[in-house]
Amino acid sequence: MKRAQPERRFFEDENFEGIDFKEKGLKGPEYERCTFNDCDFSGADLSGTKFTECTFTACNFSLANLTSTSFREAKFIDSKLWGLRFDNCNQFGLSFSFDGCSLRHAMFYGTKIRKTLFRNSQLNEADFTACDLTSSVFDNCDMANATFDSTVIEKADFRTSYNYSIDPERNRIKKARFSSPQVAGLLDKYDIEIDDAN
Repeated sequence: MKRAQPERRFFEDENFEGIDFKEKGLKGPEYERCTFNDCDFSGADLSGTKFTECTFTACNFSLANLTSTSFREAKFIDSKLWGLRFDNCNQFGLSFSFDGCSLRHAMFYGTKIRKTLFRNSQLNEADFTACDLTSSVFDNCDMANATFDSTVIEKADFRTSYNYSIDPERNRIKKARFSSPQVAGLLDKYDIEIDDAN
């Protein structure tokens, strides 16, 4: 009688291509240095799954369940991450970067994600309330209606991003970097009009 093979618990240095994980589910709870290309995680239950130094390219994570999910040095490239609750992730070692991603309505409430890189991404209506973004870089990001409240953005770089609205009295912004004319987003609450001198 043939014995059933034990279920694999750990995947390392593997490539996953075009897999619909919302239908099949994940094969194991721990992935290290794996690459995921054109995979669909939308609505999938990723509770407790650990991703260490993994790269996700052209993946859809929208509305996935991230309860106690671990992302450590994860890279998201050209991916759709709508409505993700990063605040539900395992906060120990939480670290990632985003390049060319759509993070509409993503929730980062209370997370400590210093030195995070957001590049060429849509952060429309993302929530950074009570988040520590010290020394993070927002490079060419659309931040329309993103929420900053009791947020630490000290030494963060917003020079190439736009449509942000940040109240300096409600956030810690010491040594954060901004550029003109987008810096007017720091004055939105005063409802004033700013014209170029020219």
